[in-house]
Amino acid sequence: MPRMMDDGLDALRERGEAFLVDLSREYYEAHAGLKSEAQLQAIFATHAAAFDDEALAMVHDRFATATGEAHRSARMLLDWLVESRCGRELAPLEEREIAWEGAAKITLPDGTVEPYQRSAITTANTRDKRERQVLDDARAALVEAELAPLKRERLEREHEVVASLRIGGDYVATWEALSGFPLAPLRDQCVQFLRDTQAMWDDVLPEFLKRGLGLTPADATRADAIALMRAPEFDGAFSAESMEREVRRQVTEMGASPDARGRVVFDTGDRPGKRARAFCSPVRIPDEVYLVLRPHGGQNDWTTLMHELGHALHFANMGRDLPFEFRWLGDNSVTEGYAMLFDHRLQDRGWLARYTGLSKAEMPRYLRAAGFEELQFLRRYCAKLIYEAELHAGTTPWASLPDLYVETLSGATGFRYQRADAFLDVDPRFYAARYLRAWQLQAVLNESLRDRFNEDWWRNPQAGPWIEAELFRHGQRELATEQAERVGAGALTFSPVVRGIEALFNG
Repeated sequence: MPRMMDDGLDALRERGEAFLVDLSREYYEAHAGLKSEAQLQAIFATHAAAFDDEALAMVHDRFATATGEAHRSARMLLDWLVESRCGRELAPLEEREIAWEGAAKITLPDGTVEPYQRSAITTANTRDKRERQVLDDARAALVEAELAPLKRERLEREHEVVASLRIGGDYVATWEALSGFPLAPLRDQCVQFLRDTQAMWDDVLPEFLKRGLGLTPADATRADAIALMRAPEFDGAFSAESMEREVRRQVTEMGASPDARGRVVFDTGDRPGKRARAFCSPVRIPDEVYLVLRPHGGQNDWTTLMHELGHALHFANMGRDLPFEFRWLGDNSVTEGYAMLFDHRLQDRGWLARYTGLSKAEMPRYLRAAGFEELQFLRRYCAKLIYEAELHAGTTPWASLPDLYVETLSGATGFRYQRADAFLDVDPRFYAARYLRAWQLQAVLNESLRDRFNEDWWRNPQAGPWIEAELFRHGQRELATEQAERVGAGALTFSPVVRGIEALFNG
């Protein structure tokens, strides 16, 4: 019987990888603007055997009875099967969303038309408060009328599908069983983080709003947050022309290949239909990985490129001998941690001095601005997790969630959010939890790398090979907590993150 189950698992792995290769390529081409629509339903139909009832029952049985590595493997596979079953049921809705986002136009009161996909970029680069708010209000009105109902329907349908599979009770309990870690302790850490950093936030928010946009907290909205984080005053130090060259130079000096010897393809130009939000698409792991970025301008693009490069190098340097589940599945806090480890070089004084055009005189002001941005994003994501925990718990009526969203996000950040975004600003399957654990992971990894390779580990030619062998090669077999423990990086908490922010504020 065990041999037959092993044979079944091997076949499942083979089918699963073929399915994800096709699905990942479709997402890449649609979100990169290479095609106007995504044909997801056809892919799910072609690969239906990969996640059919027989596969689900086999893996569920193994999850319930196995121990050790067999249980780890079964948990990851069952998590993926549940996600795939949801994906199959939601594919028609997702196709409509992708097509809508690619074609939607925002009509402003003066008759000007703005492509929906570009509205975040335009908002970030608009310096006039009234123009910025008019655009965001028009975006929100369009979203509330057309996109938000699709997003809400998708969330409601996902809950129904998960409940029908009867894996772990309600939606939250199922997610906890399959993710390998409980949600409540992280949510409690988020509540404590917001409490602990409230005085710091109250001190710096008025300063940055006044200096950056000439506003007070009473006037600040979500659109103003987007523009404020753009920080155009530093654009001269972060040129578009030198960005990719300098990033490649840094990775090379670290003793690694910036494109993993051709396995990573940089897609960093502008293109109609390309998503404003950058992403990394591993189409064949580890051999074909796409890094996709649509330029916004300035240091944001540098940070984004470094973030996605952390993902790309992780995927492209995974061990080929790892089973399907350890390469494609697992705790995404790990890959997000590596992405943040890279993007946080934009907060490193030595890195900035070596690879960017920042002068010594500009450095303290830039680092303080970086600390403000870091604190804003962390408070925002803590609030997102708190809100999403309520959304997925099912204790708040769907009609009441927009008001809860505005109250939670606005209260944590000081920026007034739009009700229309209550079902858009929800990362799939508690992905906000992965981001928050990744923030914690990158902080302890950075401290560990400093201990091993000195303050400037990012240009130590011994660091790159160590990162590839000890971190990237292992894929995502481990939970973020296990990975940190294995390399001696310590427990995951917000304490080192807060220390880093305080250091940035001190210049």
